[in-house]
Amino acid sequence: MSDGHTRNTAPMLASRRCGATTRSGEACRSPAARGKTRCRMHGGAPGSGAPRGNRNARKHGLFARDAIAERREIKGLLDDACKLLEGLT
Repeated sequence: MSDGHTRNTAPMLASRRCGATTRSGEACRSPAARGKTRCRMHGGAPGSGAPRGNRNARKHGLFARDAIAERREIKGLLDDACKLLEGLT
């Protein structure tokens, strides 16, 4: 490999690093994507991440008014059933 070609790795070594934590608990050593704080593997790739405004957050209806009311009603029924069972013992 020493055929007179010198490698210029200084810009690579001086670039900002990814701020992600790997599964081993150590910091990722890959360079961050241009203009981002993460590397291409940890969310810095173009098109990665949620859309602006997070339109998908309530798509499933978990926080819909009807669903909250239904969960409260079910919890009330379960509480009544538990009190009834405690009264029998």
